[in-house]
Amino acid sequence: MKPTPKQLAYLKKLAEQTGTSFTYPATSGQASAEINRLKGRPRSSAADRRRDERAVQADLQTRPDDATAIRSSDVVGFGSSARWAHRPDDGPRS
Repeated sequence: MKPTPKQLAYLKKLAEQTGTSFTYPATSGQASAEINRLKGRPRSSAADRRRDERAVQADLQTRPDDATAIRSSDVVGFGSSARWAHRPDDGPRS
């Protein structure tokens, strides 16, 4: 039997409150076990959770080694006339 939407919502809430993640349960029994595990963990403060979230967001925005980041050399033009500077068949960028 699959986990209920109520179980999944509660798992998400507990994970946010404890600052942890959880493995997506395949069954209702696994969901119950995961709920019990997270209920036993100490809760983190709302301020700690906000700080963690902001730190992750800042890290994702500023990492120079991020392969998905758009660099100024990737785009030419401005506004509605902007276009990609390279085509996929142009070869690797340096």
